[in-house]
Amino acid sequence: MSDGGLRVDYFDGRGARPRRVHLQAMGDELQLRAEDSPTRVLLTLPLSQLRWPERTRHGARVAHLPDALGGGELHALDAAAWDRFARQAGVRESLVVRSQQSWGQVLVAIALLLVVGLAGWRWGVPLAAQATLTLLPQRVDAEIGALAFDQIDRQWLKPSTLPAAQQAALRAALARALQRAEPAGTLPWRVEFRASRIGPNAFALPGGTIVMTDELVQLVDGDESAIVGVLAHEYGHVKHRHGMRQLVHASVLGAVGSIAFGDYSGVLAGLPALLGTLGYSRDLERQADDEAIAVLRADGRSPAAMALFFERFARWRKDKGHGDESDSALGIAFSSHPADAERIARFRDAAAAR
Repeated sequence: MSDGGLRVDYFDGRGARPRRVHLQAMGDELQLRAEDSPTRVLLTLPLSQLRWPERTRHGARVAHLPDALGGGELHALDAAAWDRFARQAGVRESLVVRSQQSWGQVLVAIALLLVVGLAGWRWGVPLAAQATLTLLPQRVDAEIGALAFDQIDRQWLKPSTLPAAQQAALRAALARALQRAEPAGTLPWRVEFRASRIGPNAFALPGGTIVMTDELVQLVDGDESAIVGVLAHEYGHVKHRHGMRQLVHASVLGAVGSIAFGDYSGVLAGLPALLGTLGYSRDLERQADDEAIAVLRADGRSPAAMALFFERFARWRKDKGHGDESDSALGIAFSSHPADAERIARFRDAAAAR
């Protein structure tokens, strides 16, 4: 700083070479004066029209002139001198700028950001997903479910080897049980039997497609009550739109991710296939288990049939060396929540309470 003001480089926006000038604060105005002729004013503008740079710990200061005055920039390599000039000119820093200079306030801001992020993950995203789901018509479920089934069928499944008569009998048994549980009518559903590379399993897709593997039927030795219970569980996912809820949940996270980290289009494009690997939360699984219990009871069957399935599946997994049930990620048998022991006890208790 000198009597002539602050020395800076002036880029007028028309050429690449800067001109050395002095800045002079005159009341509410800022004057740019030629260095070789300090009395000659090159430019005058209100102080409020200068886009003042934020104060940082390092680096030069670059101020932008308004477009109405031809644009251009002022560069000050002496950042400390610029900051003193700005204070003397009456420029007041925002709370954000002042906070950025304080490690304590930065740490507080980070802590608050983490709290808000965790709260959004725990409550905000599920609420947003549920609100979005209510706006989606059922036909969207069917369209996405059909696309997902086509991809899953080609990648993971093979034609069923179960006799056609056995498949028809199991479908009819589920239809009778659902009719007794919901006399007013059910949502559309269909059962597809497939052989697979994923072992004993069953899963439901949006729109009502329920897939059961031959290996699951064989695991329970064709026990009709156990199979009806598993299919009723999957119907519960269809009825409560759990698959769509998880898909919308992933979409909401994708939107947040695209804002925070950039393009998320690749993941969004693969969401139909992602339906095959999305696990359900504990609450959604319990809700589907409640549906299985209600359907089995309405059909005069014991919920203990479902306990039989989980006991046999636990033994199968142990024999195959698959370890913990959280190792896999598809359908009723591959869902990691709740644990098998909890579900077995739940169905045993439901059977005892009849």
